[in-house]
Amino acid sequence: MLAFVALGVLLLGGVLAVVAFGGGGGSSASGGLINTSSCTEQQFPGLRPQHINNPNANVDYNSFPPSSGPHYAQPAPWGIYPDSIKQTILVHNLEHGGIVIQYGTGVGKDDVQKIQSLYQDDPYGLVVDPYAKLGSKIAATAWNEPAYSQNQDANFDKVDPGHGFVLMCKSFDKGALSDFRDKHRNKAGERYPTVKDMAPGQ
Repeated sequence: MLAFVALGVLLLGGVLAVVAFGGGGGSSASGGLINTSSCTEQQFPGLRPQHINNPNANVDYNSFPPSSGPHYAQPAPWGIYPDSIKQTILVHNLEHGGIVIQYGTGVGKDDVQKIQSLYQDDPYGLVVDPYAKLGSKIAATAWNEPAYSQNQDANFDKVDPGHGFVLMCKSFDKGALSDFRDKHRNKAGERYPTVKDMAPGQ
């Protein structure tokens, strides 16, 4: 009987250890939303894709920064930018399966350099630019939706808009940002055949 009691104590201890040390603190790219001590991912209902002719148009997006919805007809070339790009342009990059990483004016030079290094490690389908409204935060955005025909401008009301995703970080977190990139890249409505086709400058 004592042996059974001892075995039960050991099993209970093992379960508690898994809960205490295995279940918290890390980011998960395979299931659920990413949540670390630095970064939190949110999911938003996708807004209908629609081309607009003025990049300065006032669009009522449902996330900050925008992660889906109406967008300017021309996306930005993939790359790193020293100046901010209009959000309406960047949403078009998201529609093409890209990941947009932005940082506020309060983000330190060291973290900006780390963001640029993350880009250099794997630049395909990425846009990096400053966005003053983020303040001291770093944000990554993505738009995941079922693939649809490239010739559906007149039928966007019939498209499943999927979901927008925003990873908001109070400091640079390479693991969380890499996980977000790998989980969401090239999964949008007008995705490229392969990630290699999303090369900088294209």
